Amino acid sequence: MRTFMFRYVLRRIDIVSSKGGVTMPNIKSAKKRVKVIAVKTAQNKAVRSALRTDIKKANAAIESGAADKEAILKAAVKKIDQAVAKGLLHKNTAARRKSALAKKARA
Repeated sequence: MRTFMFRYVLRRIDIVSSKGGVTMPNIKSAKKRVKVIAVKTAQNKAVRSALRTDIKKANAAIESGAADKEAILKAAVKKIDQAVAKGLLHKNTAARRKSALAKKARA
């Protein structure tokens, strides 16, 4: 999956300038940074999307009273912790989101 994502991102490497045009850096290291940032942005986007999906699933399971809501809640908490480890969420934001999920599950 990583190579596919990398190839997809490489096709779309350009920087939009403040004047609305598309530019590309001239310096070799700057070109590499553009590529690396594009790949990392795509990875972060995928992780963030999966996190949101798991939180939505947990909320839906809690509201519907599903039999496996504990397992779904545990998976959502794990995704939140993984997002913190990857630097996508601040630890206090993660604590707040986990607390909100737990509060809904108790109610």
